[in-house]
Amino acid sequence: MRLRNLIILTVIVPLFVILVVFSLVAIKSLEDNVRSKLQTEVEIITRALSTSLSYAVARDSATPLEEALQSAFSFHRIYGAYVFDPQGREVYGLGLGKDLFTPEEIQQVIETDDMHSSYRQQEGWTYYSALTPLRTQDGTVLGVLQVNRLNTGIENYTGFISIVAVLVFVIGAAGIVFSIWWGFRHYIERPLNRLLRVMLLVEDGDRSQRATADGPTEYRRLASGLNGMLDAMAEKDRDIDARQRREIELEKRLRKSKKLAELGVLAAGVAHEIGAPLTVINGQAQRLARRDTIGDDERARLGRIRGEVERIVDIVRQLMELGRQHNVEKGHQALDQLIISASELVEEELEPRNIHLDIDLPTPTPHLLVNGQQIVQVLTNLLRNAAQAPQVSHIRVRAQAHSEELTLWVEDDGPGIPASHHHQVFDPFFTTKPVGQGSGLGLSMVHRIINDHGGTIGVFDSALGGAGFEITLPLSETASA
Repeated sequence: MRLRNLIILTVIVPLFVILVVFSLVAIKSLEDNVRSKLQTEVEIITRALSTSLSYAVARDSATPLEEALQSAFSFHRIYGAYVFDPQGREVYGLGLGKDLFTPEEIQQVIETDDMHSSYRQQEGWTYYSALTPLRTQDGTVLGVLQVNRLNTGIENYTGFISIVAVLVFVIGAAGIVFSIWWGFRHYIERPLNRLLRVMLLVEDGDRSQRATADGPTEYRRLASGLNGMLDAMAEKDRDIDARQRREIELEKRLRKSKKLAELGVLAAGVAHEIGAPLTVINGQAQRLARRDTIGDDERARLGRIRGEVERIVDIVRQLMELGRQHNVEKGHQALDQLIISASELVEEELEPRNIHLDIDLPTPTPHLLVNGQQIVQVLTNLLRNAAQAPQVSHIRVRAQAHSEELTLWVEDDGPGIPASHHHQVFDPFFTTKPVGQGSGLGLSMVHRIINDHGGTIGVFDSALGGAGFEITLPLSETASA
């Protein structure tokens, strides 16, 4: 059952029933009071007239009797006065209602020796008539006095009051019901429907919905409570999403660390097995290059052999570095000094191509708890990769410090990295450079160093048009944990 109907049935209807009962009781009480007053007045007038009329009847004179009866008409609404003998015959009378009582009823009044009064109907009129015995001083009954008072308008008056009361009650009840209906609809039902609409949208998955906090105080408190609950749910959802992302990132780190560890074991075995042959090859090539009997072309070929051997040794060394467990020795380092050191190392690669390096750092410069040499290596590698990309003329390095971490972006305006390769760029031996120009281990080393510092690194499409790398590093040891 709807709340509106429930209020009407449990509050309004009982209230109206009580009002109806009270009104009927009040009208009945008013009617009884009017009737009682009328009866009392008639009885008082009858008793007052009986004394003078007893004297007039005893004298057996018509004149005093007529005067006494005429004096009765000076009272309000007295329309008839009659004197009857003990046999019920009329002696003298004036006005209306002579035949209201039968001779037997008149004789019964004499027998009972007491006043008798009642309502009587005659010719469409209603009278309240009283009969009282007329006695002499010695108690002899001389006759009976009848006084008639016309009941004009009493029933009509009380009936009119009843009709007016019913009409007023109906009109008032209708007004009250309409006022309650309008107030309920405007101040209760509509705000509740708005709340319900918000709840249904939230139930369908739209967590951005919020209730409008206006209207009555109770509704505003309810809307504020609902909005607070939704805000808390949204905050919990964000925490859950962030936790899930961290768990996914941690799982990726673990898989990559496991892969790198396995690669390091493999690299250590390979280095052990091919180290001696590579040393022999390098030594023999060096000896052959010193002979005077070979030409310049052969000597150049031997130099190339030695260069490739050194390249193999460097790749094996990098593989061993990737798979090795590192204990990072950290210290407080200023971010601007780290970026300046890295830019100086790649300056000779930027100037020949007129590449502009734009550095945008917050003020004051943040300080990191990191291994400065390794972070410089990370920045140098990223700047060198950007500088070596084709058609690059602008490299931008910017940073933003938060409460517990620092976010660093390195971007360029080159051709960028295809989206299909974003998940592979940190894998060992993956490179977009031509064969022989890159080992594919630089970004893997960058990933390992950032991971050792408790941070994250990711690739994205830069607004400059090229590739962008986002690095997040903790600002303290507590944030790193």
